[in-house]
Amino acid sequence: MSVKKNAQICKVCTKYRRFLKVYFALYLFIYLISVYALYRLTIEKGILFMAVKIFAMTHKEFDVPKDAMYIPLHVGHKQAKLDFGYRGDDTGDNISHLNCYYAELSGVYWVWKNYHDAEYVGICHYRRFLTNEDGYVFTEKQYEEILQEYDIITTKQLELPNSYHYGFGAHHKVETLDETGRIIHEKYPEYYEAFVDLVHKNKTYFGNIMVAKKQLFDEYASWLFDIFFELQNRIDLTFEDDYHKRVFGFISEFLLYVWVTVKQLKACECRVAIIGEKMETREIKDRMAEYFAVKDIEGAKSYFAQCLKIRPDVLMEASDITGECKLCLQAVSTANLEMESKGTCFLDERREYQKVICFLRKLNGIVQKVIRKEMAQIEEDRAWLAKEKVSDIALLAAIRIHASSEEDGNYVWERLNVMQRK
Repeated sequence: MSVKKNAQICKVCTKYRRFLKVYFALYLFIYLISVYALYRLTIEKGILFMAVKIFAMTHKEFDVPKDAMYIPLHVGHKQAKLDFGYRGDDTGDNISHLNCYYAELSGVYWVWKNYHDAEYVGICHYRRFLTNEDGYVFTEKQYEEILQEYDIITTKQLELPNSYHYGFGAHHKVETLDETGRIIHEKYPEYYEAFVDLVHKNKTYFGNIMVAKKQLFDEYASWLFDIFFELQNRIDLTFEDDYHKRVFGFISEFLLYVWVTVKQLKACECRVAIIGEKMETREIKDRMAEYFAVKDIEGAKSYFAQCLKIRPDVLMEASDITGECKLCLQAVSTANLEMESKGTCFLDERREYQKVICFLRKLNGIVQKVIRKEMAQIEEDRAWLAKEKVSDIALLAAIRIHASSEEDGNYVWERLNVMQRK
């Protein structure tokens, strides 16, 4: 073969190799683009696996759910005295040092700024988890199914006895809430009308618990912290105790409600399972048991009043999961009225804590049955009232607690009063 012929062949081969390289590069580029486009499409349509990660905000050690979907996040980690081995909120861009004011929101900020490894993210608490109507904690698959239909998953709306504005002002500086409204008017005027309307109504979300697409979560966090960082510059951050310091955490529960309402998001509102008892609640019950044992009604009254001043949330369902704190308050009030009226009280017959609680549960149960007009055991209930020497004062106290109207109260009294049960 001639040199000229060989040169021609080599030239052809070189061109062919170049063509193959270009073709392969183009093919690879198109393939990668197609795969990415398909991935985005299927994720958005909910066809493929959607990674859901839920951060359990905590400041203490707890039983972490075995499901890998849950990630414990130690909020306030920067200033924490103990390390539990959990991921802390003091890495990257963070406000861990402000946790005393922001509570679980320092964790929300961390997730917003530093976590980008899941399509959907959520926050819960070490004691509070979203559940279905049967009380079972959601699985990742269930979250995925819900999030194909809804924009956000959060708690059921909390119905307050008065307006949110009134309730906030009863326990916190109402000026702080009003200033929040002014900032919203300045920065986000499209939200102001809804804020004013809803703040004077009696509903809110609670717990700062939510699950949503990361993009939507980030949008909310950006809006929320823009408001709060401005508020932080305008208010006095001197507070009487640690509970009231968490002012941003309290207000954010309501602002989530405002945000969801204005954006017209489709929200799946769920029940919340509360696991375990707060240390503060246990301490109150132990102290009240001590006062009951020695019939120190004034001491119990003074102690409980101080507790409510420092921690007004102790009577909320999320804190008082057994309802015993409310019963302790009823016990103190009833015993005090009986002592003022006749110099004796129901504690003379029963001073052991569990006996006090059982006595009041039974009394309240009888009253509630009559309110519901469940009269099948009325004679047995009257006999129990007589046997336990339940005073008119104790009965009336229970009626006032449970009767929603004067009419209901009179109805119960007519069927359970002293004369009719003798």
